[in-house]
Amino acid sequence: MNKTYKLTLTAMMIAIGTLSSNLVAIPIGFTKVFPMQHFLNVLSAVLLGPYYAVAQAFCISLLRNLMGTGSVFAFPGSMAGALLASLLFYKTRKIYLAFIGEVIGTGIIGAILCYPLATLLLGKEATLFGFIPLFIFSSFAGALLGFVILTVFLRKKVLTLAGQSFKN
Repeated sequence: MNKTYKLTLTAMMIAIGTLSSNLVAIPIGFTKVFPMQHFLNVLSAVLLGPYYAVAQAFCISLLRNLMGTGSVFAFPGSMAGALLASLLFYKTRKIYLAFIGEVIGTGIIGAILCYPLATLLLGKEATLFGFIPLFIFSSFAGALLGFVILTVFLRKKVLTLAGQSFKN
């Protein structure tokens, strides 16, 4: 897959993620649950690779914050999930590991990374493991959608990439 195609697909995912943030964001406490980000993280992890996945997660988080539809917690959560999902898929070529990587990366690692942001930068009273249930719920819902769509598209041969083999 050439770089122009990857950049175009990344830009399309950024546009979809930014525009859908107005439609599918669920405010819970001082965070906003956004399952579309996790859906796009799984797609970009499988289709584009680690660099593009983290770049699209960062750009969507930045644009959402600039538009006022996101929170500062979007950065560590989405980027950690995108990185772990893409690295696990890159090493194994198994889509279910991209799903698991997204849930663990966002739901656990990203949630733990949000703790210092809440306490030090925002001055909010937070517990270390207070973000984990919210982040796991959001990442599980979005990543499951991405896993199902990728699995169906690859089985029906709607989506094929030259030179790459996929396993469920």
